[in-house]
Amino acid sequence: MKKFGRYFGAGVLILFLALLSGADDGMWMPHQMRDLNLRALGLQMNPDDLYKKDGAGLMSAIINLGGGTGEFVSSDGLILTNHHVAYGAIQRASSKEKDYINSGFLSMTRGEEIPAQGYQAGVLLGYEDVTARVNAYFKRGMTPRERYDAYDKAQKEIIAQGEKAGKDLRCTLAAMYSGNSYYFYTFKQIRDVRLVYAPPQDLGNFGGETDNWMWPRHTCDFSFLRAYVAPDGTAADFSPANVPYKPKVWLKASLEGFKEGDFTFVMGYPGRTYRNYALPELKTDAENMARRIKDTQDIIRFYEEAGRADKEVEIRYAAQVKGLYNGLKNMQGKLEGFQKYDLIGKKGVQEKALLAWINADPVRAKKYGGAPPALEAFLARQKAFGSRTELLNGVLSGSIILSQAYSILRAVDELQKPDKDREQAYQERNLPRLKQGIQLAERGYVFATDKELLKWTIKRLRASHPDEAKWPASLKDLTAGSEAEVASRVDGMYARTALGDPAKRLELLGLKPAQLAAYDDPFFRLAAGMEKELKVVREESKGMGREGADLKMAYESAILEMKEGTYPPDANGTIRFTYGPVMGYQPRDAVTFLPQTTIKGVIEKDTGELPFKVPPKIKDLWKAKDFGPYVDARLGDVPACFLNTTNVTGGNSGSPTFNAKGEQIGIIFDMTYESVIGDYYIIPELQRSISVDIRYVLFVTEKFSGAKHIIKEMGL
Repeated sequence: MKKFGRYFGAGVLILFLALLSGADDGMWMPHQMRDLNLRALGLQMNPDDLYKKDGAGLMSAIINLGGGTGEFVSSDGLILTNHHVAYGAIQRASSKEKDYINSGFLSMTRGEEIPAQGYQAGVLLGYEDVTARVNAYFKRGMTPRERYDAYDKAQKEIIAQGEKAGKDLRCTLAAMYSGNSYYFYTFKQIRDVRLVYAPPQDLGNFGGETDNWMWPRHTCDFSFLRAYVAPDGTAADFSPANVPYKPKVWLKASLEGFKEGDFTFVMGYPGRTYRNYALPELKTDAENMARRIKDTQDIIRFYEEAGRADKEVEIRYAAQVKGLYNGLKNMQGKLEGFQKYDLIGKKGVQEKALLAWINADPVRAKKYGGAPPALEAFLARQKAFGSRTELLNGVLSGSIILSQAYSILRAVDELQKPDKDREQAYQERNLPRLKQGIQLAERGYVFATDKELLKWTIKRLRASHPDEAKWPASLKDLTAGSEAEVASRVDGMYARTALGDPAKRLELLGLKPAQLAAYDDPFFRLAAGMEKELKVVREESKGMGREGADLKMAYESAILEMKEGTYPPDANGTIRFTYGPVMGYQPRDAVTFLPQTTIKGVIEKDTGELPFKVPPKIKDLWKAKDFGPYVDARLGDVPACFLNTTNVTGGNSGSPTFNAKGEQIGIIFDMTYESVIGDYYIIPELQRSISVDIRYVLFVTEKFSGAKHIIKEMGL
């Protein structure tokens, strides 16, 4: 098909693109795609081939990596995702002797691939609307706590029934539109995932935090993983006997290129958006953001100072620091967006329109009129309620050893109950992940640093909460006295504990409550006291949480009726589809950004030092114009990154970007700074997603690293 520009005059094209850029302000569920008229918007493939219930649709190649997205790109289970999505695996495999973060990792044979510790791949097998099944658990006249228990029972029973169909199935139940509908998802959960190739951070994290969330961008943010299963095709833990997984569908990469205005789409697993928040919810988030920014900046400084003197400390906390920086800049962009674009005012206009619609009809007024004020009153009560655990949770988050002790204490108690009566995190289906978390904790902290972190945390909390009389009873023995006395107390706890040994922690997980209570360890004594107080609040919060959920459900029910159901639900970690053209943008007066960057821009940013240190081989290849088949004839260079108007958020990282034919042209890895506010409110002229161009990925894989076997496996 000929491209748009051959048919439209310049003025008509600009108008068309402006309309198209504002057409999609959400993340659509697979069954909603049939109503989007995608052919008219530019899709060239059959829309029915995007998602098929038999697992043969394009969407079946998209993988849930638990907080990120990946995609199958070969018939042998090869997975393409972001470098920053695979970063945890890279960090856990690294040491001072083998620093894969800095130098990268490449396996030339299948036998050299190493476990991606902590990673699992969820292959979507299908999903269905189970609203009627869930609602059958709710009875008229139930209290909020009874409704909480009813929904908890519904989740457990529906999930248990679904997972009986196969030993490697993982099912989830997700509420849409604040609980006005429910959908049930079934995954094949692959537990043996291995690292195949990761570029050095000079490329995979080029630009670092300076460029994070910014445009123009030149980061080659990708890595390759591989999914393995038992010889019979079922999911299994790591074993040399395992074989590569054979997906039904895998993606084809396109080297054809594209230009501004070309239709694109993205499929992935976005985490959370808040576009359907009520006005008081939005105000609460805006109020909390400045404090969260300050807290994040403080903890980053602690980790960085600790890592300067010890390379091992730097490596162990690298993933945490990277995640904190990522979240920090995201929050800064959102707070700036709240103020710059008057989001409170815009949301106020939306809510005023909703209230006017409700009150325009007596039936609607009776049905929905009480929801907005009731929700506002509830949120005020909830805020006061949440402050009761602020100090307990603050101390708990200030030590890996303490949090491990608390997790074991909770687990030992829950494991005495029948499986159906346990908190979901401690059910049998989740125990392997719990045990893995205990083991993998070793790769993400240093014992001596953890001790200093707890001292630092208590010092900060005492400064912000100086009235010791208001501190929880369980913490007073730990936090009373001078700073030197607290430090001495903490030193003594770490000197007397055996919880620095993961084998010991796993052993303690197998004890009975009475045995654990008799075990003499200062962290268990502290955790036990904290749990007495946290348990009371936790039980109260169940009914309160359900009360809030019901009020929000009524509020969003009104929105659904007003909009006649023609809008997508907020993102919640489930598979979504979003579309839009390749397009630049104008963030401020007299500044216009083009939608594509090239390796020329990579070279221009080179300073010889992190985060803008370009590997010499990249410079040599560029100088020699040794681009291979990855050159863009129109640009005369290898394209690096590009923009489109698709609608993504955290969790979409690693999602494939497709052209109109359904071929992969890039990998989503970021949004622009101006569009992070899109989690709350879409501003079409600013909403842009950033992808690394698939040609840059393949150029680095082949020309820079010599991994021709990967290129060949991808069918290129």
